[in-house]
Amino acid sequence: MSVWALLLLGATGLRLLLAALVPLAPDEAYYWVWSRHLQPGYLDHPPMVALWIAAGTALLGETPLGVRLLGPLSVALGSVLLARAAAALFPDRPGCGPWAAALLNATLALGVGAVVMTPDTPLLFFWTLALWALARLHRDGDARWWLLVGLAAGAALASKYTAALLGLGILLWLLLSPPARRWFRAWQLWAGGVLALAAFAPVLAWNAAHGWASFAKQGGRAGGGALALRHLGELVLGQIGLATPLVFLLCAAGAAAALRRAWPGARGGRDGGGASAALLLAALVLPGALLFVWQSLGSRVQGNWPAILYPAAGIAAACLLGPRWARLRVPAVVLGAALTALVYLQAAAAPLPLPRRSDPTLARLGGWAEFAAAVEAARAAAGAEFVAAEEYGLASELAFRLPPGVTVVALEARWRLFSLPPPPPGATGVLVRSERRGEGPPLWPGAAPLGITLVRARRGVEAERYRLWRVETGPALPPAARLPRPRAAAPGEGGRGEAPPGA
Repeated sequence: MSVWALLLLGATGLRLLLAALVPLAPDEAYYWVWSRHLQPGYLDHPPMVALWIAAGTALLGETPLGVRLLGPLSVALGSVLLARAAAALFPDRPGCGPWAAALLNATLALGVGAVVMTPDTPLLFFWTLALWALARLHRDGDARWWLLVGLAAGAALASKYTAALLGLGILLWLLLSPPARRWFRAWQLWAGGVLALAAFAPVLAWNAAHGWASFAKQGGRAGGGALALRHLGELVLGQIGLATPLVFLLCAAGAAAALRRAWPGARGGRDGGGASAALLLAALVLPGALLFVWQSLGSRVQGNWPAILYPAAGIAAACLLGPRWARLRVPAVVLGAALTALVYLQAAAAPLPLPRRSDPTLARLGGWAEFAAAVEAARAAAGAEFVAAEEYGLASELAFRLPPGVTVVALEARWRLFSLPPPPPGATGVLVRSERRGEGPPLWPGAAPLGITLVRARRGVEAERYRLWRVETGPALPPAARLPRPRAAAPGEGGRGEAPPGA
């Protein structure tokens, strides 16, 4: 077994361990709620992440590792596919494939994304699967690979809507690369498109039946409005941080090298030296990069959105840059691995007592087990029948963590799009509301303050403060739903196999 395969195996084992130890973040708990209420679409994203969580929890139970199981495994398989894609695209550059996989694994975006379960997790896997199938198509000239490209692209689109950039990149490659244009005459290309549409059709049908709610929500994030250069600065600095500085530098240089190498072939000149392969990489990186830059001029671009650009950029960095750039590979991988290891350590053990503003692991992961126990104690002391929350992430966390038999009610407009049961009629509950996020009076009519403030903290460092309100169900209640609860308690703290208190 090669050294890089051993390193990948070790990294996968570490990620599985962390997936079991690190508490679920609110968004992960929210996607777990999806997995207990499977449907063809949701307000925020398509349903693939819910299907992955449902598969993992069916195997390992409703624990953090069950929720995240397919994350580390898909990253391991995706890394192998990326390495083989690089070898297929550039057979004249032996050995560049493992470096492409190593650079991608050295990013914080993938290192953290391999442990937590979000829609980006299946998106990156299916994107990489499509890239591998395109590389085999380029190398073998076998039109049947278009069928796998179509299936992978459809699955990526059923993971997250930004997968539309994959289709755009493929179309540009077909139009601009003279050798690739012949595929327009192959029925397999069109059959692949049909397969992609079939994979995405349930999402379309769900949106059509719900007023195109999800498309409207995500489409509302498009760029526009007043010029805001600070968002552009946030985008660039965020990518330098999430990719890690040296990997970002190599990927940016690799994308530029892909464009330079592809240019003669795209202009109709001689397509020697892998110009078509380089054009494929450029088409999968540059349009998306330009779109995110444009969007940042009018609104904030979340740091995880451009992660889809790094598989192709990683291949370009590993296979198209010269010896001077190649000297940066080892430092880039070492630095990225070290930074990722620091984030892993802070998330699992919190050795650094950093404040909330400086520690995203505290804000998202810290103190949930103890906080849930405090909420349950307050509910029991108040004689309440249920616990409620207005924030979907907070409500989902409580649904995942509170003891069996406790009803959890979520209150917000998004729950109209679920067919979950309504709150129990004529019941009294405790509403949990963040001091930082809760602006104005509670949404719950007639909510009365209990005069109780709870603090979610990790090792004495505060993450969030919450106020408790006494509420009652009634006819004037805004959209609300009774959330699913874990099917059976698992061993360990809080019944979820989480890290010990203080972690």
